[in-house]
Amino acid sequence: MFDWLNPLFSRSATGVNAKVEIYTWQTCPYCIAAKMLLFFKGVHFTEYKIDGDESARTKMAERSSGKRSVPQIFINNAHVGGCTDLFGLEQQGELAVLLKQ
Repeated sequence: MFDWLNPLFSRSATGVNAKVEIYTWQTCPYCIAAKMLLFFKGVHFTEYKIDGDESARTKMAERSSGKRSVPQIFINNAHVGGCTDLFGLEQQGELAVLLKQ
């Protein structure tokens, strides 16, 4: 979604080996904030846009121990939570560690 910004910010995350997945709704402000954090850290991620797709939301809930709110974020197939959780990991310095695994 933010690929058009790449020429403006030639950032690449060094040492990022993690597989990052995020379930989103297109207009969700928390989804946008989480994607922006990942983008500005230079992390490539797989986005699952589940707007109105109940079967996709059910799959997300199964992966996230029943959580149905968006975003839901996974790093190396481990559920890390939503936007607030992602920013919390960043503030504690733990996000960089997870992304290098």
